Amino acid sequence: MAINWDIIKGKWAQFKGEGRKQWGKLTDSDWEQIAGERDKLVGRLQESYGWTRENAEKEADAFFERNSDYNDETVAR
Repeated sequence: MAINWDIIKGKWAQFKGEGRKQWGKLTDSDWEQIAGERDKLVGRLQESYGWTRENAEKEADAFFERNSDYNDETVAR
């Protein structure tokens, strides 16, 4: 399932709380700077956790798929 990151940006405040639980190494400043942008989140995950880009992308996408109420109308990259 592809994720619509425009929707993520629009609901960023909702996702930050769950994201903080998932990735405790990211600071409040990190979350503010990421602001719903996939590339920024992936970069911060790489830096904070020492993951490869591919792994960080998989982790980010899996998190938002688990924590989203997507349907066919909202799924698109």
